[in-house]
Amino acid sequence: MKLDVTYHKHDVVVVGAGIAGLYAALKTSAEVDTAVISKVYPTRSHSGAAQGGCAASLGNVMEDHWEWHLYDTVRGSDFLGDQDAQELLVRDAVPAMYEMEHLGVPFDRTEDGKIAQRPFGGHFGNFGKSPMSRSCFAADRTGHAQLHCLYEQCLKHQVRFYNEFFGLSLIMEDGVCRGIVAWDMQRGGLHVFHAKAVHLATGGHARCWKITSTAMANTGDGLGLIMHQQLPLEDMEFVQFHPTGLWKHGILVSEAARGEGGYLLNDKGERFMETYAKAKMELAPRDVVSRAAQTEINDGRGIGGQDYLHIDLRHLGREKIMTRLPQVRELALKFMNRDMITDPIPIQPTAHYSMGGMPTNLDTQVLRDAGKDAVPGLYASGECACVSVHGANRLGTNSTLECAVFGRRGGIKMLDYVRAHAGHEDLPGDAADAAREQVEHLLSTAGSNGVRPVELRERLQLSMGENAGVFRSAEGLARQVQICQELRQQYRNVTIEDGGTYANSELTEAIELGNMLDYAYVIAHCALQRTECRGAHWRTDHPGRNDKEWHKHTMSWLEGDQIRLDYKPVVITRFQPEERKY
Repeated sequence: MKLDVTYHKHDVVVVGAGIAGLYAALKTSAEVDTAVISKVYPTRSHSGAAQGGCAASLGNVMEDHWEWHLYDTVRGSDFLGDQDAQELLVRDAVPAMYEMEHLGVPFDRTEDGKIAQRPFGGHFGNFGKSPMSRSCFAADRTGHAQLHCLYEQCLKHQVRFYNEFFGLSLIMEDGVCRGIVAWDMQRGGLHVFHAKAVHLATGGHARCWKITSTAMANTGDGLGLIMHQQLPLEDMEFVQFHPTGLWKHGILVSEAARGEGGYLLNDKGERFMETYAKAKMELAPRDVVSRAAQTEINDGRGIGGQDYLHIDLRHLGREKIMTRLPQVRELALKFMNRDMITDPIPIQPTAHYSMGGMPTNLDTQVLRDAGKDAVPGLYASGECACVSVHGANRLGTNSTLECAVFGRRGGIKMLDYVRAHAGHEDLPGDAADAAREQVEHLLSTAGSNGVRPVELRERLQLSMGENAGVFRSAEGLARQVQICQELRQQYRNVTIEDGGTYANSELTEAIELGNMLDYAYVIAHCALQRTECRGAHWRTDHPGRNDKEWHKHTMSWLEGDQIRLDYKPVVITRFQPEERKY
């Protein structure tokens, strides 16, 4: 079978239609021809699942300052975040929130009409000394509200959308990005998108765990685009586990539930966070709360001795739950048949957020090494990127904030780049060859005997939970590295049953699996090398944070079956590393 190729030309192509991608597209669409390629229909992007809010030091409920927000972000990152990027994040948070308000995001309001704000884990006042309400929110559907607003604005500004297109390979020539090749998931066929600038906003990669809060589409496809160009990834060992996923499902019970006053309880009915973070209790950072929850389960204090705990919101009352947490209540009803108005909800830690990803500079340009050398024409923002505002652990409501701040900034910086490049450079003659070879090979396996993608995916997800979860050890991580090597070897013999091109979901799942196996291998390898505890990466065989040896970022290159590592220093501007006490 010889696949047809269709060619398109745009000034800017954004890959991904979440908050980061749509904000970048909105900024460039005011002046240049902009297109968005999305694996799912834009309003189904995973940004819509963000429930709790978006942090900004507006001070609408109590006194707040960006310096306080910066300190919380630096300390929450376990001092691995780059403080120049973190300062940009918290300072730009205020204008970004007001701009989103003016674009039409329906934030909840205070009695005097200002944007309402509520408490969230890890956010405090006066440099960690007092409670703080900093999260701007729209009930518990904040991401949904932001996503729909930005999508409507993009439509208004004539952004061209290619929905259900799967990015397969970047088009590089002489080290410059000149476009991307994608697969039409509905009708079949390869499409070459010729662009002056490409912006990757492809989301996170926690789908390689079985229990995860992330969408089915979060399979790290953007990381695959980067790795296959022999470009590096940064800090891949740091993946956050959220303490409150619905038991067995992993679906998120928003941190807003704890922000509004929810209690975490063990089998004895104890608020166990008093043992682990007496001052901050349930509002300690996520890595702290997740380890506490997992410790309670491991030590046999799960409910009925099982692998779950309770979050109790009954004391909040019906009115507050229906006003502030209606979606959380609906999810618990549908998936657990529990009404949080009358019953506690079973929860367990769930793989949630990726702190690592594609290394970028402050202008969202993708970096090619451990220095400052950027790839011309290639940008990234949101969860797939690592400008390193989150370091080793992300604070709640700093994720949608990062998407807004750096998606917005990326769009502005791409405009500068496009203005300086009047015409499109020629495409290489083999622009579509790598993608064509990949798809044609998988389609050619239809009907043959071999391993099915679902078998490899199931083993990967279960083993990552066992060996690279909340707690890690050299033994488990070494085992996971070996498992990933074996699965990657078996993937070379993967076969599919459907050899057609129209709506072939099995084909896209097989491609997703290849990406998952590659980055999971990198995660396990990097985690094995980092012999310390820091943020979400917790080694039981190397207790304590080791700033002398490990206060540095991990850079990783996948080179065939080998992984090459390098390191770069953490940027410190204001706050030296200190002990985290909560």
